[in-house]
Amino acid sequence: MKALTDAGNDVHVACVQKGGEPLNEKTIYGMVHRKPMSKFIYKSSVGVLKFPFYFNYWRRFVDDLFAQEHFDAIHICDLPLAKIGYEAKIKYGTIFVLDLFENWPVLLQLSTHTNTLLGKILSTYNQWVRYEKEMCELADRVIVVVEEAKTRIEALGIPPYKVVVISNTLDIGQFDVPQRKAFNASVIRMLYVGGINYHRGIQYVIKAISILKEKNVPVHFDLVGGGSYVENIKSLIAELQVQDNVTVHGYKPYTQIRDLYESANIALIPHVKSGHTDNTIPNKIFQYMYAEIPTIVSNCNPLVRIINETRSGLSYHYDQPEELAAIVADLYEHPEKLDEYIKHGRQAVIDKYNWKVDGRKLVEFYAGLS
Repeated sequence: MKALTDAGNDVHVACVQKGGEPLNEKTIYGMVHRKPMSKFIYKSSVGVLKFPFYFNYWRRFVDDLFAQEHFDAIHICDLPLAKIGYEAKIKYGTIFVLDLFENWPVLLQLSTHTNTLLGKILSTYNQWVRYEKEMCELADRVIVVVEEAKTRIEALGIPPYKVVVISNTLDIGQFDVPQRKAFNASVIRMLYVGGINYHRGIQYVIKAISILKEKNVPVHFDLVGGGSYVENIKSLIAELQVQDNVTVHGYKPYTQIRDLYESANIALIPHVKSGHTDNTIPNKIFQYMYAEIPTIVSNCNPLVRIINETRSGLSYHYDQPEELAAIVADLYEHPEKLDEYIKHGRQAVIDKYNWKVDGRKLVEFYAGLS
């Protein structure tokens, strides 16, 4: 919103009202329109391709906005609501931009709620694959966040000119940079911040912690976040008897964990490699790089590409805790290696991986459509 509004565009956002926020709010970045959503409508979204309830909610919402304003383009965030964007294109003659944050068909295939009996009835992988291809064909343009996703979408038969990479990089001006502390030779501190489910790969990190403990490498792992797999991780911590080496903080905003960024020697992005993680990128990697925390990533294609290109960290095979443990042990024995990763990572964000660069791409993208 900010990038487009600063460039002189009139931007409106339609979203769900989750609390007591005003239904219509004028902000410095543009207008925000909110509408309450029932639990039934929300839960029906998983079966949206078979039942119309979720689509109907958004159809009425979009129709109400078009009745009040003229819009040159409709920007749909992620695959599920693509059909609403195409319908607006046909009904109102507007440009339809489909912004794909991730490989949605594979994401649903991996998700816990779609692997129940009811979930499999309501949502099938092949149905979402067909829907994605159809919507990409019908969209005027498709935005993706990494080059790997562009290659994947083009492989569906989508012309290369229609697919544009605009990444979810860091807005440096909005990030409160931590004051990094000197390396503590008595213990190596590892940090993970984000969601916690099976596909985030935390279970392999805990196994690596156990190996490091057996090798008498002093290590502490700060785990920040919440999700469906937290209790499983806690059970694994107890089973491997690494309670003294791991702190499970739960979800906390950045303002409450800034000190963890300041003291961390290594940040982790240990995602399980899949068709999903090979086609998206977590914004967190750019935070770590800019905060001068050397980053160890699993072997997901975009993660490895960026880490190797920027020389800001190392990578390992996601399901090989022995490999991760060996990397951490080596860095503990040779902390001077961390200095190079620190220097390269921060500079890469300043030069390339920041929202000033990608925000300009977004503005130029829309200017080219007018």
